Amino acid sequence: MELGGAFTIFLALCLSCLLILIAWKQINKGGMLPPGPTPIPFLGNLIQIRTDATFQSLMKLREKYGQVFTVYMGPRPVVVLCGHEAVKEALVDRADEFSGRGELASVERNFQGYGVALANGERWKILRRFSLTILRDFGMGKRSIEERIQEEAGFLLEEFRKSKGAPIEPTFLLGRTVSNVISSVVFGSRFDYEDKQFLKLLQMINESFIEMSTPWAQLYDMYSGIMQYLPGRHNRIYYLVEELKDFVASRVKKNEASLDPQNPRDFIDCFLIKMHQDKNNPHTEFNLKNLVLTTLNLFFAGTETVSSTLRYGLLLLMKYPEVEAKIHEEIDQVIGAHRIPSVNDRVKMPYTDAVIHEIQRLTDIVPMGVPHNVIRDTHFRGYFLPKGTNVFPMLGSVLRDPKYFRYPDTFYPQHFLDEQGCFKKNEAFVPFSSGKRVCLGESMARMELFLYFTSILQNFSLRPLVPPADIDITPKVSGFGNIPPTYELCLVSR
Repeated sequence: MELGGAFTIFLALCLSCLLILIAWKQINKGGMLPPGPTPIPFLGNLIQIRTDATFQSLMKLREKYGQVFTVYMGPRPVVVLCGHEAVKEALVDRADEFSGRGELASVERNFQGYGVALANGERWKILRRFSLTILRDFGMGKRSIEERIQEEAGFLLEEFRKSKGAPIEPTFLLGRTVSNVISSVVFGSRFDYEDKQFLKLLQMINESFIEMSTPWAQLYDMYSGIMQYLPGRHNRIYYLVEELKDFVASRVKKNEASLDPQNPRDFIDCFLIKMHQDKNNPHTEFNLKNLVLTTLNLFFAGTETVSSTLRYGLLLLMKYPEVEAKIHEEIDQVIGAHRIPSVNDRVKMPYTDAVIHEIQRLTDIVPMGVPHNVIRDTHFRGYFLPKGTNVFPMLGSVLRDPKYFRYPDTFYPQHFLDEQGCFKKNEAFVPFSSGKRVCLGESMARMELFLYFTSILQNFSLRPLVPPADIDITPKVSGFGNIPPTYELCLVSR
């Protein structure tokens, strides 16, 4: 009996060693990947990377391993790029090789490679080209994007006036107004601010962004092969995105029923027309799946990132009232009290423009960027990255690169001003990423941020509920995205 027990233990040890050896070979098959912390089979570098502070953990590893290094997210190797020079070399100078979309398992089971944001290869190229064309055409149509933003800013100001200087929590007011801009493009109309379905959509988008930044989502991205079969909070994002998909699908059906091919009303109509034109092409990418998921990509991205930046921006301006005072002064000089701000005012308002850039730089909404992968075997900085290697371009490390920003961790609008007070571009300003995967809605987002900030500050002064020195700008959640802290403020008419 004792001999049998010892033999069983011996077999178990042999099996364990075999499994560790297989896992170790799997880890080392990349060959010439950049160096990094030694991984443990299956766990990878989980010990070195906190799932509740992934970006901060990777920045700490940079101190030891430099600007380019490899970490193992569970059993999966990821090459991390830090600082402006490394990220630019990959995404701009070697744009084609690094143009693939990397693995984002927490939402991949919703998208399965469809939709412009997560697609790859020819599908991505076709959908991106089409989406850019439609966004540009709607920007120059009967009602330009600028006019849509100005209209929505007007509705927002009305809501702010209703508060009569009482404390308000701005999250969903800002979410409603920003979402209505992209809604008018993709769905052809805006929502009433009290529309219950609209409010539910905004709640789901906000929750989805938060869920993508939780430790659960980070663990799911590392161990999706196992966790997809387990119950728990990591499944919440899947159900939230499925509900959003259902809403978009219902809008597509509504558009189909009333489609006039000669007069497209929105992005959905334009896509439906293209679907009809390609109906006899069995290989077309203009199908229902890509329509629903590309529309959702645009709707989601066009809602959450800009509204989060606005929320952070108002908080920063309350913390630094001297900056707000200078913006008021510039608005009074250039726009005055009664004319609606326009995009053409931006070139005459270098200080305001610099402040908005600095808000985007410091708030850093997506610090780790969206993962890329290399589409072919690639030699990079003396290392070998096999086709399909996942890459994290750490946008947050670029936006705080001390070579390009004098005070990288401080709110300092002078980062974007020259000695004469004129606006100064900075090549390390990459909140929209760079290269071939740069954000589709960059020009719209830049327009929104300028028009919303100037419209709000033309009409109101911001009043915090605590002394400026006590305002905490630490993100509420920091993972895939930096979620602004919840706060209240008072808006006093000027």
